[in-house]
Amino acid sequence: MSTGPRPTWEAWARSVLPLAHASTREPCHDPAATATRLAQAQLADQYMVYETEGGVWHFAAGSAVSVTAHATSITARAVGRTWTSRTDRRPLTAFATALSALRDTERHFYGWAAFELSHLLHADPAATGDHPLLHVLIPCVEVTLTAEQTLVRAVDEAWERKVADLLVEPPARRSAPDELSPEGTEGVIAAGAGAYGEAVARTVADIRAGLLEKAVVSRKVPLPVEPGVDFPATYLAGRRANTPARSYLMDLGGYRAAGFSPETVLEVGEDGRVSTQPLAGTRARGADPVDNERRRVDLLTDPKEIHEHAVSVRLAWEEMEAVCRPGSVAVEEFMAVRPRGSVQHLASRVTGRLRPGTGPWDAFASLFPAITATGVPKGAALRALGRHEEGPRGLYGGAVFRGSTGGALDAALVLRTLIGRGNEVWLRAGAGVTAQSSPDRETEETCEKLRSVAPYVRFTET
Repeated sequence: MSTGPRPTWEAWARSVLPLAHASTREPCHDPAATATRLAQAQLADQYMVYETEGGVWHFAAGSAVSVTAHATSITARAVGRTWTSRTDRRPLTAFATALSALRDTERHFYGWAAFELSHLLHADPAATGDHPLLHVLIPCVEVTLTAEQTLVRAVDEAWERKVADLLVEPPARRSAPDELSPEGTEGVIAAGAGAYGEAVARTVADIRAGLLEKAVVSRKVPLPVEPGVDFPATYLAGRRANTPARSYLMDLGGYRAAGFSPETVLEVGEDGRVSTQPLAGTRARGADPVDNERRRVDLLTDPKEIHEHAVSVRLAWEEMEAVCRPGSVAVEEFMAVRPRGSVQHLASRVTGRLRPGTGPWDAFASLFPAITATGVPKGAALRALGRHEEGPRGLYGGAVFRGSTGGALDAALVLRTLIGRGNEVWLRAGAGVTAQSSPDRETEETCEKLRSVAPYVRFTET
């Protein structure tokens, strides 16, 4: 084991094998189902499915190379060796330094950032806890599924053959997994609603006292441990019913997740273009187009929702200006209404060009955590969440991402997500609280959001 204050990241990077074996195959007719089937095959102890814009699915597996950062240390693993270093409570900087050593390779990485990273960036470092804050996998095999082709890239022939065999096998017949009854779903959604309303009322009091402008207060909804939750089946059922900006299925770095993110924290291209997509302001969305249109109009004319959205866009602009070329920041879309499963949101997009010498992780540090999962201003909102939410968030409100060694980074905000860690499995949902908020309305908004996931939770066969 190699340890020390300054590990040789270049030596670690040299141990990262190239994806030297590649093959192109015919496109599959159902990329979501194919990606899910690859996950169900349990090819490795860690994997991720990540859906990007335009209906492109990526599957990555194999944990030969990984990086994990805590508040005070960072650990990289490859080919049986371990490199460990202190971070001086700057884990994101250390994380970016480690990944920058891969700049001469053509690889993608997949990972997540826990919400508690935000305390080091904006609030109280002591509130980060001792759990991992960042984790990334550089896979042994990567499959990209598009409408035009299926591309398989692997470190060796054995990995390529494993995936190729799965792609040609007919899908195995599986009996339908168990699911919650409608009554059971509503019972799960309602759990803890009373305590949540009280938390909203306390937050409104803080806002009226001038401590902050907005806070996104959330509540955790535990799920039954027995029978076990089937994450791949939940992902496929939920993806069929949702209209996410990004979706993901993973067993990675200690977390399991199946999610249907309504927005991205940021998107950075290798050309330096960066954008963020704040969503704030919510109404329910159901099967009746007339009701949906009525709610859409109501959303566009509600002073509380418009104010909540406007302050989010204002802060997104300020955070983009901190890392972008002067004059390049623009609002390309403002207050459109986007359908996201069981709800519809006010949505805007703020774009810019990164300054020279600034990379994707600088942009991530400025924009993380998403305004729409914290509040305004971020530091005061984080302190309010510490007072009014129960326990740490962990993955919820953080990010799941895919990036490239060439400088691209696509990070989805972790909302509308089934999460598992250890023996626990749960859902979580929040609502933006402002001075005009009503505890009853914000509680109902969390229920509306939970209905994007809870009806599609599937359990292992009993």
